[in-house]
Amino acid sequence: MLPIAISCGEPAGVGPEVAVAAWAALGAETPLVWLGDPRHLPKGTPVHETDDPGDRKTGKLTVLPRDFGAPAIPGQPDPAHAQGVIDAIGDAVALVEAGKARALCTAPIHKAALIDGAGFAYPGHTEYLAALAGIRQVVMMLACDGLRVVPTTIHIPLAEVPGQLSASLLSETIGITHAALRRDFGIAAPRIAVSGLNPHAGEDGKIGREEQDTIIPVLEALRLQGFALTGPLSADTMFHEGARAGYDAAICMYHDQALIPIKTLDFSGGVNITLGLPFIRTSPDHGTAFDIAGKGMADATSMIAAIRMAATMADARDAAP
Repeated sequence: MLPIAISCGEPAGVGPEVAVAAWAALGAETPLVWLGDPRHLPKGTPVHETDDPGDRKTGKLTVLPRDFGAPAIPGQPDPAHAQGVIDAIGDAVALVEAGKARALCTAPIHKAALIDGAGFAYPGHTEYLAALAGIRQVVMMLACDGLRVVPTTIHIPLAEVPGQLSASLLSETIGITHAALRRDFGIAAPRIAVSGLNPHAGEDGKIGREEQDTIIPVLEALRLQGFALTGPLSADTMFHEGARAGYDAAICMYHDQALIPIKTLDFSGGVNITLGLPFIRTSPDHGTAFDIAGKGMADATSMIAAIRMAATMADARDAAP
């Protein structure tokens, strides 16, 4: 079985230690290959350094070594590591695209260090991966065992959401999500719930016009194309247990509308997934956690879930006709 590639992420954060903890927990369940500077892994990690991702040794973490030039100090990001972090992501993508790895799981990065050290020109991982793949539009999904959510607008001020919420953006977001549910999750006929933007989904235009002017026309057009869509729904009634049983994914209009319910349901086990890429990419749904890096306190639950999710998605793609 091909391995899942793990890019090292920020060496001064918890990425290296949760990667090693996930490898230890998963055992032989899922082969892994880690890309980064081996000096940045927790002391005592048994590693097998190689330039062949398929070259594995029992009881050792397969590492494709990169020289970042200096050791890492937990909790203290070093801009000198920036180019190495960026290159590890690119090299991991190249492995997947070359058919030498099944999927990519990325450890958290620290954007300020990447900007300071290498002039990183992207808002984050997702946009950089889209650029590497030559893809214009991708979609962020957060998933756990009980819920999949997609925010239509993401990291923008709340005041800017109504202006950014266009018919084309919503239509593309739903379309990419629908295709991914079929290809990556093996759901032949996806059921998608769509929230409104305003309280009570606008109450027929009495509490805002975005539902009437943008969301409803998009849903009507997509239903004519065969999409199974419900909505626009009042967001405060979408996420209780009975409601979640009625759909495979929920499309929300802005960041917190999507992330609050999933982080309430499963704070430690959520997985960040980039939909719309030609390859599979997952990530733990947490940051670098500099305050606890190197202290043996990091929780690997989300990294384990991200690796398992990547493997499950790869299985779905392999099984697709």
